[in-house]
Amino acid sequence: MGSAGDTFLARTRTAHRRVFRSLTVPNYRRFFAGHAVSVIGTWMQRVAQDWLVLELTDSPVALGVSTALQFLPTLLFGLWGGVLVDRLDRRRTIMATQAASAVLAAALAALVLGDVVQLWMVYALTLGLGLVTVLDVPARQAFVTEMVSPENYVNAQALNSTVHNAGRLIGPAIAGVLIATVDVGAAFAVNALSFVAVLLGLVRMNPRELHRVPALPRAKGQAREGLRHVWQHPELRACLFLVAVVALLGQNFRVVFPLLARETFGGGAEIYGWFTSALGVGAVLGALASAARVDATAWSLLWWTFAFAGVNVVVAAAPALGLAMAAIVALGVANICFNTLARTLLQIRADPTMQGRVIALHSLVFLGSTPLGAPITGWVCEQWGARTGLLLAGIPAGLAALAVLPWLRKARAPREE
Repeated sequence: MGSAGDTFLARTRTAHRRVFRSLTVPNYRRFFAGHAVSVIGTWMQRVAQDWLVLELTDSPVALGVSTALQFLPTLLFGLWGGVLVDRLDRRRTIMATQAASAVLAAALAALVLGDVVQLWMVYALTLGLGLVTVLDVPARQAFVTEMVSPENYVNAQALNSTVHNAGRLIGPAIAGVLIATVDVGAAFAVNALSFVAVLLGLVRMNPRELHRVPALPRAKGQAREGLRHVWQHPELRACLFLVAVVALLGQNFRVVFPLLARETFGGGAEIYGWFTSALGVGAVLGALASAARVDATAWSLLWWTFAFAGVNVVVAAAPALGLAMAAIVALGVANICFNTLARTLLQIRADPTMQGRVIALHSLVFLGSTPLGAPITGWVCEQWGARTGLLLAGIPAGLAALAVLPWLRKARAPREE
């Protein structure tokens, strides 16, 4: 009995070390700690901003405009943001973008707490945050390759995903309490302060221990060069195609879940909340499972695309609430495993001097599809119900996975010769 217990403990310790191995790297550990605090503040701001717009206007259209303004700059300028990330020092770029985000959050907090805020001010600050995101997102994701060695890319990205999804569970809850007990402006103020943690982590890093990538010299046509690089590499092309299809039609959970809760299962906001929490639980489990991986391949991404497609169909067919909840947990696992593998695969397979541009293309496809995919999904659900919206998420994803099979076979053929 004692031997079995010792074996179990030894295996548990080994699994723990494997899942959290990137935290043994001091620079990544400092970044991770600061990011964990900051992402909670980010989710607080998202909830508080939506609530503020509704308080000011009582208009879903205004809320949609606010969301679109945050993603529009990535859609318009995302690729050029990647060019700048390849040219600039990534650590200093993140320090600048995080400081700018803190200033924007503090300005919104001051306007709200001073009771002088107007809708156009919220729009202007939201657009400013969107412009900052054009640089911030590709810089943060590419910076992972400077903090850890290649064998830990998957692990570090998965740990980042774990923090992001944990923040999605914690941040909105704190924001709700602050809005109810203090003021909506308090949530913006706390978010502004949360950036101190990530800035402190970046300042405390040892630059000599970073795996720096040579800066890209200025030249014409560098954005087009990034596009050509992706198109000429079958694995990168397949990856971005799958991301485009899944992001456009498969990840509109905020559109489908409220309708699934109300119209399919006859519930209200509480069931919608359960669905969202179930997705979050699955995401955390999936991120931790991904953290145990050593490598990311296009074939593993393909199988997770099939899994994502299949689970959506299962949720659509679930006859009872309990079964739907269990399937949504599985959907959270498949969704986060797909997203983590896609980001990591792009980093591993892209030329180091192209990482900023390739990841910017991912951001453009992943975030830029939101203003297009959500209305399409909403229209389908309005015509044929929420279950059809889930089928719209699953079936095209499965077809897209089948479509990229020839590309991946072509990429594998030279290695087998």
